[in-house]
Amino acid sequence: MKTLAPPHNQLLRSFPGHRRSIDAGAWKRRCWTPAADAMAAEFKTEHEKKGEKENKLWGGRFQESVTDAVERFSESVSFDKQLYKQDIRGSRAHATMLANQGLMSDSDRCCILSGLDEIERRIENGEFVWRADREDVHMNIEAALTDLIGEPAKKLHTARSRNDQVVTDLRLWCRDAIDQILSCIKQLQVGLIMLAKENEGLIVPGYTHLQRAQPVLLQHLLLSYVEQLERDFCRLVNCKDRLNVCPLGACALAGTGLPIDRFMTSEALGFSAPMKNSIDAVSDRDFVLEFLAANSITAIHLSRLGEEWVMWASEEFGFLTPSDKVSTGSSIMPQKKNPDPMELVRGKSARVVGDLVTLLVLCKGLPQAYNRDLQEDKEPLFDSVKTIIGMLEVTTEFAHNVTFNRQKIQKALPAGHLDATTLADYLVKKGIPFRTSHDIVGRSVALCVAKICQLSDLTLDDFRIISPVFEEDVYEFLGVENCVKKFCSYGSTGSEMVAEQLNAWITKLNISGISS
Repeated sequence: MKTLAPPHNQLLRSFPGHRRSIDAGAWKRRCWTPAADAMAAEFKTEHEKKGEKENKLWGGRFQESVTDAVERFSESVSFDKQLYKQDIRGSRAHATMLANQGLMSDSDRCCILSGLDEIERRIENGEFVWRADREDVHMNIEAALTDLIGEPAKKLHTARSRNDQVVTDLRLWCRDAIDQILSCIKQLQVGLIMLAKENEGLIVPGYTHLQRAQPVLLQHLLLSYVEQLERDFCRLVNCKDRLNVCPLGACALAGTGLPIDRFMTSEALGFSAPMKNSIDAVSDRDFVLEFLAANSITAIHLSRLGEEWVMWASEEFGFLTPSDKVSTGSSIMPQKKNPDPMELVRGKSARVVGDLVTLLVLCKGLPQAYNRDLQEDKEPLFDSVKTIIGMLEVTTEFAHNVTFNRQKIQKALPAGHLDATTLADYLVKKGIPFRTSHDIVGRSVALCVAKICQLSDLTLDDFRIISPVFEEDVYEFLGVENCVKKFCSYGSTGSEMVAEQLNAWITKLNISGISS
């Protein structure tokens, strides 16, 4: 077999005494030639023509190759290649630590780092060939590194197993993904706050049991979703804190007898500390479960918002109109304007919850430590992250492209006796026990139902027939506008309370262009 790399001594001459890597371009100019590229292409062609299988990096004790069916079934590179950045980053830190501990030379380290730079460049430029027969992202990169620089690459896996390597990559990937989701959550919060600011003073019916309950400010309702998203944000921050420990150096499960420095690699990769137990390090997937659980709760919040906006966009409600930019039509009914993005948000929440359930079931019966079953943790993780980011982004887009129909909402407000509870508060202020007040107001509502009118339409005589406690000032508590003015408890829908909430969020999120 023809070698695909320059001789080892040539590489060593190329890096005399270097303690850090040179850039990929310089490495290529000094160590790689067009002839070597041609040789690699020739070998690949011959290899493919003969239908030969490459010897596995772990294949020393094996006499036969795995069958094609097993290879197809076992490969994970088709999806775990997403981890390439994290895998290369971990390998850089590991190689540096090995050199620092005298487990490889500085020259070998420089070769490895420059080779990894070149592989990363090729991946990002679409020049890297991912091979299923190399199983996964780790073996693809390591084998490519060996093709590229030869013997020094074989030292990289010293004091490292794919077991600790993959979970290190996964923790790094989750950390990056959480940062991306946190940014999306903040953008949606800002979008909802801007929508609230645009609709100052707009009163809408508040619902319990999907029945009209009490009047609330639309701003108050929108801020309730901002509060939910803040809890989602905090859950992810806490999840990130807990997952930010380093398993690298735990090896297969028992650690190593070689003098490695796990604290050095942990610090280099931005982890808070190395994991304390090597068995736990390679077998733990709690951090993925927690991440997917946090995503699932966020998805449920977005689904609830989507459901509300889909209902409000219907003719039956007519409270909300999405712009054409975030609507779709019907292939057969030309009059239709559908809020499809929010329906899909509602629907895609099932995927995110399903991803969590998949991983819960995957992990429920596994013995310690690493088992190949854990290869199946990545697709639900990747899907959950991709889906929740999409849900957050499209909900933010929708929030920027909706208007609330003030006239339709105001016309709908009188129905449902939304001021009944405020009337009960009026009686309490007159010294009537709440349960008695509740009964009196209930009879007042029954009278309205019989007369087909609102509470504010009843005369003072009508009220006094029910209870002599009523006085002329009762009308200051009737009607949705008066109701909202009367709310004064902390966190309530009263105008002053909502203004305080809104201003606090504008300050917290540092939103420019909106006066607090």
